Amino acid sequence: MMAQTFVTAEEVAKRAGVSRSAVSRTFNGGSVSKSVRRKVLKAAGELGYRVNRLAQGLMSERSNLIGVVGANLSSPFISRQLDLLSIGLLRRGLQCLLLNAADARKDIAPLIELLFEFRAQAIIVLSGEPPTSIIDECIANGVRLILINQRIDRTDTSMVLSDDSHGAELAAMRLVKADCKKVVVVSSSSQTPSQVRRVNAFSQRMGIEGIEVVAWSGGPTSYDSGYKAACELLSDKTVDGAFCVTDLMALGFLDAARLEMGRRVPDDLSVVGFDDIPQASWKSYQLTTVAQPLEDLTDKVLTALDSDETETRLQVVSVFMVERTTAR
Repeated sequence: MMAQTFVTAEEVAKRAGVSRSAVSRTFNGGSVSKSVRRKVLKAAGELGYRVNRLAQGLMSERSNLIGVVGANLSSPFISRQLDLLSIGLLRRGLQCLLLNAADARKDIAPLIELLFEFRAQAIIVLSGEPPTSIIDECIANGVRLILINQRIDRTDTSMVLSDDSHGAELAAMRLVKADCKKVVVVSSSSQTPSQVRRVNAFSQRMGIEGIEVVAWSGGPTSYDSGYKAACELLSDKTVDGAFCVTDLMALGFLDAARLEMGRRVPDDLSVVGFDDIPQASWKSYQLTTVAQPLEDLTDKVLTALDSDETETRLQVVSVFMVERTTAR
């Protein structure tokens, strides 16, 4: 059985008794008489015709597509970020072209080709660890860029940053309040810009407070990496505080602390995370964490997208502490 094909503009024109260009002008906002418009819309309705927006965009210099590039898309923070962003784009009549950059280091060419062949209006690079070569290629080809939680020294890029340094200082002071004497800071081997800022700001604040810090980094930004970190670090019974630079790692750290290492949280171990992902509030975790409100972050990204300004624009998202039950 032959697959059903889409109704074409030529078929609509034939049914309506008008030219192909009249159909095009009707659906593209061009000038046609009222009688021609009625005929075209009537024929389109009878045939079930839908405008081919993809072809329409490819024939012009500008489509309604927004390229969204990300890695580690399965992480709760990134997936929620993508959820809010795609809804915001749809409400503006724009479509999200999602490109997974997880394997882009192996062969970045297909991703770059897609970005340009679809005539995307702009490229939004999500938080995480997309290859910097994607950013370089976009800038070299004149594609507008909006970066989330990444900062680069360019004059033609919009950036939206959470106040990671302040958030890490909040985490440090929360562990000081918990009267911790020896703390660990846990990050992944990816060393994204956000993670680096958080580790550095936390360590600096703890140094000012005169509290010993042990830094650990390894594996991907994942639950398993946090679990491994706790198993390796908590054999030292003097460790009584931990700052995990993402909630996902903090959840793994908490489970290992309780299940593998026999630690009582928060009685003899205080744990603070960062992000405030939905799972942080689950009853089995109740993680004390620094929240970077994704709604505010998304609003600022969409504001940058709406702006006609071409110069660099930096917007900062405020963060705040969410008190739950994992810190004394």
